[in-house]
Amino acid sequence: MTDDESNSEKGLMERQITGEDRVRMVARQLSEPRTANWIASEADWSHEPTKRVLERLVDDGILHRDDGGTHTTYYPDYRRQAMQEAMRLRDSGHTVEELTDRLAEMKAQIRDWKDEFDVESPNQLRGTLADETLDATKEDRRREIAREWEHLQRRIRIVGFAIREWDFLAPTTEPANAYS
Repeated sequence: MTDDESNSEKGLMERQITGEDRVRMVARQLSEPRTANWIASEADWSHEPTKRVLERLVDDGILHRDDGGTHTTYYPDYRRQAMQEAMRLRDSGHTVEELTDRLAEMKAQIRDWKDEFDVESPNQLRGTLADETLDATKEDRRREIAREWEHLQRRIRIVGFAIREWDFLAPTTEPANAYS
């Protein structure tokens, strides 16, 4: 296949992704509650059709809706997300030893940040931004590290779960028997 043919096929695939597909992709990747407007903006689609897709996802149990605040927000079923990600890790071809090594690397990175900045959490690191001696580059770096730190904390929980439940998460061709 030539580069032109490959680029042509890639363009065709991109054109076939609908607004609804984009909303579903954005919604499944949420790590915190977001409004329909935010999701619509991320999916580059208008508000009303985005809201209809979100309501269908709520009806299907993929998302939850929270009407308790000033704005209605949507967020995924974090348990389902974690289970699906743990199954993907189990099915990825990595060994349990490789995942254990990755878990150790993530924990070591967090320990390094704790030592480097003398803080215990991402929010404490964000609190150091009040230091007037920091230049804009150092502030940006600390904000980025705080975001990455939170991401690693979530990954550590999921990877740890996948390791603990390695045998349970193994793909099977036999139906599970709940009564055995």
